[in-house]
Amino acid sequence: MASRLTPASTYAGHYRGRSAIITGAGSGIGACLSRALAAAGADVVCADLDPVAAAAVAGPIGARAVALDVTDADAVQALVTEVEPDLLFNNAGITFGGETEDLSLGQWDAIIDVNIRGVVHGVAAAYPLMVRRGGTGLSGGQIVNTASMGGLMAAGLITSYVMTKHAVVGLSLALRSEAAAKGVGVTVVCPSAVDTPILDKGYVGRFHGRDFYLKGQGVRRPLDPVTFADQVLAAVAENRAMLVTPRTARIQWRLGRFFPGLVQRASIRFVAKQRRLQEQRALAPR
Repeated sequence: MASRLTPASTYAGHYRGRSAIITGAGSGIGACLSRALAAAGADVVCADLDPVAAAAVAGPIGARAVALDVTDADAVQALVTEVEPDLLFNNAGITFGGETEDLSLGQWDAIIDVNIRGVVHGVAAAYPLMVRRGGTGLSGGQIVNTASMGGLMAAGLITSYVMTKHAVVGLSLALRSEAAAKGVGVTVVCPSAVDTPILDKGYVGRFHGRDFYLKGQGVRRPLDPVTFADQVLAAVAENRAMLVTPRTARIQWRLGRFFPGLVQRASIRFVAKQRRLQEQRALAPR
């Protein structure tokens, strides 16, 4: 969780020759993780719902592209059984931003299916395999789950996303306590806003645009996904329980742990500010 991580040049040996599956590898964080892992010498499988996007990432780095719907437990199991990965990155995710009353039941189901069940399917397929392979150290393998600062703190207007990411954090930390004695590592990564396509989609009702995530939350500049992928690989190589990044996010998280009421009031102000911004946008001449 601290800011000092192993420099990229020193952790390549941890990944060289190891097999890795990355879900949601067709864009954003998943694509950057795939490139970083390939550069570190891993045998990478880029899995994505969009096979064309997966192939576009996999081709230039000499990786394998696979079409995968993480909500399909049988498909996830089949891929894991075939590859027998040393590393599984449960990274695929979606988001919905806007007033909770504007969410349809179908959208609730969709985000639960991808963000929670998608991770569960990966864990259910890979963890028993890694336990059987087990031994000392990390000989069984490592599972890396992509959560978010939304999994550590609660912000209104992304209610369904916050719910799912809290579940991912809880699953990861609980599983790590079991896995530690079985030669399996578990790491959960919790970034603040990362500069990926997820910031440009997934809005409901009148809320839309990057301003929703960034200006409303005081984020001047989203985290570069290439930098973030490098931080993730360093944290995984060190078998860290959690990566919270950037530094401002760690400060906010620690503040929230000690002063939850203060953070809740800040979240209420955030919601009010966002509503004002959307009302101003609606009234602005087109």
